[in-house]
Amino acid sequence: MQNSIRVLLAGESWISTSTHIKGWDFFSSSVYEEGHTHLARALSSDEFAVTHMAGHAAAKEFPLSIAGLEAYDVVILSDIGANTLLLHPDTWLHGNTVPNRLQLLADWVRAGGAVAMCGGYLSFSGIYGSARFAGTPLEPVLPVVINRYDDRVEAPQGARVTVRKPDHPVVAGLPSDWPELLGYNEVTLRDGADLVAEIDGYPFIATLRPENGRSLVWTSDIGPHWCPTPFVTWSGYESFWQRAIRWLAGR
Repeated sequence: MQNSIRVLLAGESWISTSTHIKGWDFFSSSVYEEGHTHLARALSSDEFAVTHMAGHAAAKEFPLSIAGLEAYDVVILSDIGANTLLLHPDTWLHGNTVPNRLQLLADWVRAGGAVAMCGGYLSFSGIYGSARFAGTPLEPVLPVVINRYDDRVEAPQGARVTVRKPDHPVVAGLPSDWPELLGYNEVTLRDGADLVAEIDGYPFIATLRPENGRSLVWTSDIGPHWCPTPFVTWSGYESFWQRAIRWLAGR
C-alpha cells in the first residue's frame, strides 16, 4: 500500500532432516519451516508492507547496494547468522569479490536507515558463537555490545521482563506486567543507548540513534520456543511490534 512502512525481515527459516531407523531398515525425511508467523500477524495491517526473505534465499538475494536497501524503511535480522550475509555465492562458490553487506547495512543505517536484530540461536553471538555478529561492521550501529562466546541463556523456569523506560515510544501505553520468556541472548548495553526493558538484568529491548539512523534489539525469539504462546498471544506483543516499527521508521 502507498505510504506503508516497508519492512524487510531476513531469516526465520530452517530445514530439518531426520533419520528414521526401524530395525534393519531406515529412511530419511526433511521439512522446511518458518518462524515469523506471529510477527507477520502483528504487522498484518495496511500500515505495514512486510517482505520475508528466507535464510537460504538471503545469501543471494539480500541487497548488495545502498540503492537496494533503500527499497525498505526498516530491515529486521532474526535468527540469521552473519555468514549468510558475508558469504554471497559469488564469493563462496567462485572466489569473486562482492560488497560487504554488513558494512552496507551499517552505512545505510548511519545515513538514515533503520535496523532491528531479534534474538535466537543464530542471532548476536548465538549457539557455539556461530552467529558471530561480534566485531562485524554492523555491531557498532546496534544498541548493544555482542559477546564472542555462546551467548544463549536458557530459562525453562521462566524469565521476567522489567520495563525500565515506560515512556519510550516503543512501549508507551503497554501494561507493566509482561508474560515470561524462556530464553534470550546475553548482551551488554552500548554507551549512549536507551535501555527500554531488561530480562534477568540483561538488555531485552534497547534502542540507539547512530548518526541519522535508528536501531533496536529484541534479545529473545519472536516466537517459540524462547517466546512462548502466552507471550505471542498477549495483546502487548502486537502493540509493541507496531510501535517498534513506527519508531524505527520515524513515523
